[in-house]
Amino acid sequence: MRIREETYWQWADAQLHSRSHDEQLSDGTSIDVQVRLSRTGATQLFLGVYSGAGKAMVEEYYQNRPGETMTRAMVWGVDRARALLTGEFPLTEAPLRRQA
Repeated sequence: MRIREETYWQWADAQLHSRSHDEQLSDGTSIDVQVRLSRTGATQLFLGVYSGAGKAMVEEYYQNRPGETMTRAMVWGVDRARALLTGEFPLTEAPLRRQA
């Protein structure tokens, strides 16, 4: 079970349809990437990286991914989450945060 932080709850909106990608790694860590279109048509992205115990290691919310389709934003989000987990971007440089 994932323990969601404030960033996720800022993202959450049950009235908007979203697509998601969940991935569990062999060490128990997992990623959750979700994309949707806002009420104004902006492509929005949420990505979360969670420990095996479900604690949020990173949560990011992008209110707008200009020029990106939902599919392209999903691919970017999955790549970013994987890069965070592999150390390409140290987790200490990617704290829980909300992005514009």
